[in-house]
Amino acid sequence: MKKPVINSENRQFLYEAILKLENLEECEAFFEDLCTVQELESISQRLVVAKLLTEDKVYTDIVERTGASTATISRVNRTLHYGNDGYSIIFDRIKK
Repeated sequence: MKKPVINSENRQFLYEAILKLENLEECEAFFEDLCTVQELESISQRLVVAKLLTEDKVYTDIVERTGASTATISRVNRTLHYGNDGYSIIFDRIKK
């Protein structure tokens, strides 16, 4: 089966739409319309996993707290070390 091509124009439109959200209520409404419950749970779980990893929590504690698989934790950890620093940007801004 042929791998689908990621349309960068579609992704750009998504990112621009997210930047137009003005508050938590708008953000919740948009993401609840955009994503399934499972997609939102997965995205939020990965964000919490990343936060816990940056706090030097061990995998067993992260599994217990989030229910994430060790495979998910490993993927997030790899992104923290070799990704585009997206998590760091968010965590730095949350601290301020």
